[in-house]
Amino acid sequence: MTEVRHFSTDELNAGVDQVRQSPADSGRLEMISRRPEIGERVLLEEAELDTAEGLAGDNWSTRGARSDPPREANPEAQLTLMNARSAEAVSGSRERWSLAGDQLYVDLDIGETNLPAGSRVAIGSAIVEVTAEPHPGCKKFVERFGLDAMNWVNSPEG
Repeated sequence: MTEVRHFSTDELNAGVDQVRQSPADSGRLEMISRRPEIGERVLLEEAELDTAEGLAGDNWSTRGARSDPPREANPEAQLTLMNARSAEAVSGSRERWSLAGDQLYVDLDIGETNLPAGSRVAIGSAIVEVTAEPHPGCKKFVERFGLDAMNWVNSPEG
């Protein structure tokens, strides 16, 4: 396993050009990560996307939304994507990407300017609609990648 390291903002900013070179269209699906239980990840070669369940076998629908008190799963956050180049920048190695908590890691510009809410993206035979609901870094993300990484991915640079 790769040594766990939290990168500084300066180190992360050094990768901004690489992230900005992500294709605006005709991207590539780099990784599928199913979360069967909280804290578990299963990497898949292929998966089924379901309009009710999201990523088949993922715990999105049973886990609910983070809040106090807990509430039902948010259909606007049924499926989450992360730019693969950003995942590489914060993690330092592909084997740690899935710890970011997203399900699909794509080599595609998923920024709001390129893919505003309502945009549709073909992933295999599925068509996925982009929602306005962001999937920002959270407490678990900070534990795994550091505060600088969370601030970076939640910024226009990341």
